[in-house]
Amino acid sequence: MRPMLATRGSRVPADDAWMHEVKWDGMRVVVEAGRGKVRLWSRNENDVTVTFPELHALADLDHEVLLDGEVVAFLDGVPKFGALADRMHVSQAARARALAERNPVTLLAFDLLRLDGEDLMGLPLTERRARLEGLGLADVHWQVPAAYDDGLMLMAATEQQGLEGIVSKKRSSRYHPGRRSADWLKFPHRASGSYVVGGWRRETDSRTRIGAVLVGEPAGGGLRYRGRVGSGIAGKAGQRLLDVLAPYETDVSPFVDEVPKVDALGTTWLVPEVVVEVAALGFTPAGRLRQPAFLGVRTDLTPEEVVPHA
Repeated sequence: MRPMLATRGSRVPADDAWMHEVKWDGMRVVVEAGRGKVRLWSRNENDVTVTFPELHALADLDHEVLLDGEVVAFLDGVPKFGALADRMHVSQAARARALAERNPVTLLAFDLLRLDGEDLMGLPLTERRARLEGLGLADVHWQVPAAYDDGLMLMAATEQQGLEGIVSKKRSSRYHPGRRSADWLKFPHRASGSYVVGGWRRETDSRTRIGAVLVGEPAGGGLRYRGRVGSGIAGKAGQRLLDVLAPYETDVSPFVDEVPKVDALGTTWLVPEVVVEVAALGFTPAGRLRQPAFLGVRTDLTPEEVVPHA
């Protein structure tokens, strides 16, 4: 099941019809757990149960639940997508266990969709939250994050603390799987987003090391070019990225608009299947990412799920 998605908002709601939550910088998951079983799915419905062994103990819950939440990893006490990047793509149980020891994750469960066989998605958010909070989900590896009445206060506090932003949700909202709804509004602090990789270039003076990727957004059956991303791609991160990209090499550019010669020169083109997370200081007048930095591969997203920026 695909989770319900938020729409980008323009102004934080200030009336009592809304509640507000921290926007976590992690990987969205749907979790089925309790009474001896546990399964986790990514946002695009891939089974990622093996990937996060520290969450397997959710099988010991006394209730059968279907949860919506975010898996996060902390860097200097703050959830950072970059800290999670090494964990997301792992499918080998032994390696996942080793990584869990060194870089553990936490599940932040913010919605309850089913409880002991009862479908709760048609109930208002306030009722779903009340039942979720009544489950006592408090452990070193999972918890229920707080919801707040004052969205403007939370927006200011999350910016001060270096968090990603907030999500404002109508208290009356029902849960609509796979739908992007205006009943949930997201307000990120930083200019980052997901982009599709259309090509890669070698590092200067190297025949093997990756130096940059060319990224874009879905448009007209291909990609609209958004720029070249080189910062953040080095060492082991670069090699892992190259391993992910290698199966998609092709002779044809996937971009529907013209890629500048300075960027296209020496590029290995790719079938547009890999999504990456990129931080940037907005866009140039030409629509290119300004000072972009690679954060990690989004194994939880497909190219079709990438929403173009205005």
